Amino acid sequence: MKPSAANGELFSLEALARAPDYGSRVLELLPAIGDAASTDGALELFQHVLALLGADAGVFLSFVRDDATRASYRALHACDPLWACEYAARDWYDRDPWLRYATLQSEPVLGSQLDLLPHEQEFVKVSAGLGFASTIVAPAPTSAGSSRVGVLCLGSHNLGFFECDAFDKVRILARALAMELHRWLLQTIKQELMARSRLTPADLELLRHEDAGHSSKVIAATMNLKPETVDCRFQRVSAKLKAADRRSATRIAKLYGLI
Repeated sequence: MKPSAANGELFSLEALARAPDYGSRVLELLPAIGDAASTDGALELFQHVLALLGADAGVFLSFVRDDATRASYRALHACDPLWACEYAARDWYDRDPWLRYATLQSEPVLGSQLDLLPHEQEFVKVSAGLGFASTIVAPAPTSAGSSRVGVLCLGSHNLGFFECDAFDKVRILARALAMELHRWLLQTIKQELMARSRLTPADLELLRHEDAGHSSKVIAATMNLKPETVDCRFQRVSAKLKAADRRSATRIAKLYGLI
């Protein structure tokens, strides 16, 4: 139970979810999150939606594995800053049950229903004291499968807050929020990669040909080039993306939505 911002009375998630405009107010904000022009803008909208949902805290995590040796993590935190510090300091990336669940499943679930591995117990215990005593875990799946996933976790300081009949309504809104946050984050990462790599439209055309399985000879005929020139261009594109070869470069480009 927590105090209502409207009248100071105590209310449960069930009482909050009975409001006629509960879901509609959230849905009105979701498109703006996906199209947010900055991190500050996305975070402000994220915090607003959390308040509408009745959550005390929220975090969105994104994981992209470029290849067998390289992975990147990004996050948007709307929670106690200490939680983010603990996450980084304790190197929880490989011991996060929320992220692990999102690599395996697509349905939102109560955090209390997760089957925890022994090394994940500490994560849950510390998180519970920092705004995530009760949680909803909502995966944001993508066409790239486990190579590119996102996960949203809604948290409450109150143990058992989300464990009620209203969960069925909240999980739908949480799923939609997770997908919009992931859309925003992927767009942000894509823009950063394009700016850093300085890929040209011709580079992207080359990668699309590789993705379609075309040989250098076929690509050369299509682009009015020599096969040797195509190979040289692939070497430059691979270098821009810090990839070992053209196949790896194409994989990176697909994972980050460049092609």
